[in-house]
Amino acid sequence: MSDSLPLPEDQLCFALHAASRAMNAVYRPLLAELGVTYPQYLVLLDLWTRGPRSVKELGEDLYLDSGTLSPLLKRLETAGLVRRSRSEADERVVIVCLTEEGRRLRERGRRVSHDLLCAVGLPVEKVVALRDEIRDLTDHLLAAAGDLHRTGDPGAEPVG
Repeated sequence: MSDSLPLPEDQLCFALHAASRAMNAVYRPLLAELGVTYPQYLVLLDLWTRGPRSVKELGEDLYLDSGTLSPLLKRLETAGLVRRSRSEADERVVIVCLTEEGRRLRERGRRVSHDLLCAVGLPVEKVVALRDEIRDLTDHLLAAAGDLHRTGDPGAEPVG
């Protein structure tokens, strides 16, 4: 084992960070046409595909905490794209649904994924394989994070 620290570009976490920033840079002009940010786009995608969701469900779906999600939803509501209302069954639950304007954006939003794939220039099969690998990595990281919270001991030398 070496005493020297690995370079940032040799770290898995840096590679994921750099890829995420690059992805956001490609998304930015595509989403400008919709007038939304990337996190707002994710909320709209979730609502377009799954229908009305509770704030808690959106947070779970998108790995966002309420401190991030609440102001994001407020901005989408101010823009007239979503509506928040209390559940009739349980007033503690806030339901988020699309407005008519939010539903109208769906067709333009559908083109974003296609345009992103074109911009990336990789075969669809490779993009799907990368996505699946990253999902698997995410599952392992979440499990490891849960283990860390339970034991407080990382147990292994970091590589990411």
